Amino acid sequence: MNIRTLTPTRLVIALVAAGTIGGAGATFVTSRHAPAAAPTVASTISLAPRGSVVAPDFAQIAQRYGAAVVNISVSGLRQIAADDDGASASPGRGLPGIDPNDPFFEFFKHFGVPYGGAPGQREMPVLGQGSGFIVSPDGVILTNAHVVRDAKSVTVKLTDRREFQAKVLGSDPKTDVAVLKINASNLPTVPLGDAKDLKVGEWVLAIGSPFGFENSVTVGVVSAKGRSLPEDSYVPFIQTDVALNPGNSGGPLFNARGEVVGINSQIFSQTGGYQGLSFAIPIDLATKVKDQIVATGKATHARLGVVIQEVNQALADSFKLDKPEGALVSNIEPGGPADKAGLRPGDVIRKLNGQTIVASGDLSTLIGQSKPGEQVSLEVWRQGKREALTATLGDASTKAARVAKADEGVGDFRLGLGLRPLEPQEQREAGVEGGLIVESVDGPAAAAGVQQGDVLTAVNGTPVKNVEQVRAAVGKSGKSVALLIQRGASKIFVPVRIG
Repeated sequence: MNIRTLTPTRLVIALVAAGTIGGAGATFVTSRHAPAAAPTVASTISLAPRGSVVAPDFAQIAQRYGAAVVNISVSGLRQIAADDDGASASPGRGLPGIDPNDPFFEFFKHFGVPYGGAPGQREMPVLGQGSGFIVSPDGVILTNAHVVRDAKSVTVKLTDRREFQAKVLGSDPKTDVAVLKINASNLPTVPLGDAKDLKVGEWVLAIGSPFGFENSVTVGVVSAKGRSLPEDSYVPFIQTDVALNPGNSGGPLFNARGEVVGINSQIFSQTGGYQGLSFAIPIDLATKVKDQIVATGKATHARLGVVIQEVNQALADSFKLDKPEGALVSNIEPGGPADKAGLRPGDVIRKLNGQTIVASGDLSTLIGQSKPGEQVSLEVWRQGKREALTATLGDASTKAARVAKADEGVGDFRLGLGLRPLEPQEQREAGVEGGLIVESVDGPAAAAGVQQGDVLTAVNGTPVKNVEQVRAAVGKSGKSVALLIQRGASKIFVPVRIG
């Protein structure tokens, strides 16, 4: 193992100059021994009171609540690719420096490091470590679902070196939250805060067991809020620059008042190591999941029954939106909640229960945090006008909703199409009514990623059955036109620049 020296990389400037205290990946300043003549500054900046502390007392937070942070060891069996021994770091053969048998293999899997194996499966033992934190004196512990995935045995170690066999009360892969219970009493606990009160730029602190080094403390700031990550559409992540590594998974993220505001869950990495982008599950969401698991042993999530995609500027121009916001509906589950509510492909969902949908992930997050059977009001943009709809949400456990990504089979967005109507047999095979098959493609459509063999079903949300309808729809468009393309079982709107 290579131990790298971490040097302070962030500069905090205090108007009342002072001593500097070195921290893990951060520098902060206290206002003592201020010089008699302070430099002139803008009147809009207020000076901190003499003798006050500019930065939080990280040492006090760590000392007071560190005992409520636990180390988690797991063992069990996992199905892996038959020829994957975990030793290789080459593309398609694991993650650099991480054994696939380690549950923290999951820690990196979404973020730019290829992994996988050849067809065929075999069972391998799972041995790994993670973190967690005690939320009630009788031994209820929060951690990540991926930490205890496939675990047959879970051991919790406290800072006083006592060890307990833990029971997994429940695990929710959709939000990556798990709840454990140990047979103990009068345990130290952490106070829970409110992630909604967090501000970008605010100090935060993580405690966990990176690479097994128990009760390690790292600090940083909130970089952003409400981040949507690939394959994690149910969670509005808190992004920070707190240094996290395998073993930090499941540990608490504290605010400057010593309240837990998140569960450290993932990092973005192209190397397998920390690169300044860390993500935590908001504690508000985690608490809702925990309460469901404690009460019923599982967590439930709602679904709308749509395939959605991001609205970029080209699509906004195509649908005559004032700004590139909302969730564009590219497909509807037949008989699902959205279908029953009257949603159509080409609708852009702008609001849900009055909350504005800026990115498509906002819709997924709000729906995922709702309850099955709940009624929601939708504001949609349809053919240049606002429409109001009401939907009764379904249960996500019956069928998972999918999110179409604009980069799946779609290249740089720019019509050079050779089209012909589908024959009845072709329509049955494709599962569509009407539509035209792309027999040749070049120019703007080719540049946008349309391929020979694709099926064109709608233009700017209007269904098309012949070439004349396509020409008429394109003629009414401005600089961009949105083509609803079906490729195999997937549908997605492709914006094509034509002006």
